[in-house]
Amino acid sequence: MDVELQILKHLARDAHPTVALIDEYCAEYQDLFKEVRNYECFKYLHLGIISPIKRKSLPEIAKVVSINSAQSLHHFIANSDWSVNELKIRRLNKIKRALKGNRITLVIDETGDRKKGKKTDYVARQYLGSVGKIDNGIVSVNAYGVYAHITFPLIVKVFKPKGTLKELDKYKTKIELASEIITELIESGFNIELVLADSLYGESRQFIEKIAEYNLAYVVSIRSNHGVWLAPGQSVRANKWCKFSRKFNNQKAETRYIREIIYGKKRAITYWEITTDPETMPENSTSFVMTNLQGNLKKTLGDLYGLRTWVEYGFRQCKQELGWTDYRFTNFQHIERWWEIIFCVYTMISFNSPAFLRLKQSRQIETEVQENQKINFSNHQQWNHQCGWKNTLNNLRLIIQPLLLFWLIYPWLDILPNSKLLLGFNHLIAAMNQFKPGLASG
Repeated sequence: MDVELQILKHLARDAHPTVALIDEYCAEYQDLFKEVRNYECFKYLHLGIISPIKRKSLPEIAKVVSINSAQSLHHFIANSDWSVNELKIRRLNKIKRALKGNRITLVIDETGDRKKGKKTDYVARQYLGSVGKIDNGIVSVNAYGVYAHITFPLIVKVFKPKGTLKELDKYKTKIELASEIITELIESGFNIELVLADSLYGESRQFIEKIAEYNLAYVVSIRSNHGVWLAPGQSVRANKWCKFSRKFNNQKAETRYIREIIYGKKRAITYWEITTDPETMPENSTSFVMTNLQGNLKKTLGDLYGLRTWVEYGFRQCKQELGWTDYRFTNFQHIERWWEIIFCVYTMISFNSPAFLRLKQSRQIETEVQENQKINFSNHQQWNHQCGWKNTLNNLRLIIQPLLLFWLIYPWLDILPNSKLLLGFNHLIAAMNQFKPGLASG
């Protein structure tokens, strides 16, 4: 075996490289981890979580990133010395800088997932949105941001049912958790343009008052039997249905109908019905909405409120693609760490979307990079040229693919050594590390 081949095999086995885009994103978090091996595990988890494996359990991640044992990844999450709160603060600051003061839409929602048995912290029989009924599971209140139709994660807080509280726990309702999240984000300096939430929050006076405290605009769902106090002699009336075109992130559009419901006199807060069919009012596609927005809302409110439903779908994608529920921990301190790492990976994908890259890169820098870039990555047959979060994930998976494939065949190189194959992979991986997100199709 020649010297060059020996060096390459040594680098592949011992240096265990990731890819440049992951190295660049994770570098800002490096000083949060006292030991180098913990920082390396942090990067391996990013690589494994964005990989296309269906189940993101630690053993499966260890296989795909070519770690001999998943024990080091388990130790990193369960036993190593790092602060999940410090990681969250660093991530939020990173998002805030990336936004450069631009306003965002804030979506508040809760998510619940089945968990068997009674050993996992804060698991109880409760309503789980993922299955649409009461079942045994764990529930969290989550906040997401939306900028230019790209979602990114902000804060997650677990809901602790009364029967599961530990010695130092204090019971807090989902409304209280959501209110805390809004306060944290405002105090952190996020520029929130609009708050979207479902009827659990829309029917809560406490939640609406918290939004009003910070002078935030909101569009919230309410129940169909929502009540409003009326003065004597006043009545409820509904305006005529107006047709509008509901525009989606993929540029497609569908016809929807909207009308205002007026309780007595005109108020600063207005009430609306939005549906796909004003004749039958199908339950699964009809919404009752309350807002403090002003102006001609017939043309804008449907799309604004539709963002909430779209984000719910987007987070289901995140859960399916990134392994939100694939942890095998029972201690919530470990689960919380897993969720924060998922949020870090989610954020990395969002940052590589065209919307965020336009904020990051000036036109001059973009032109210079395009002129110097030798490879047009978008010529790949499977490259996705759309702008959505899932499209960005697809392209990042293509970029890490050569390294994952190399690790897959590496064990066979000891049996069937082939210097040309190893050199070829080395050149391909080196080319991948020149990838400049968002400029591939220049």
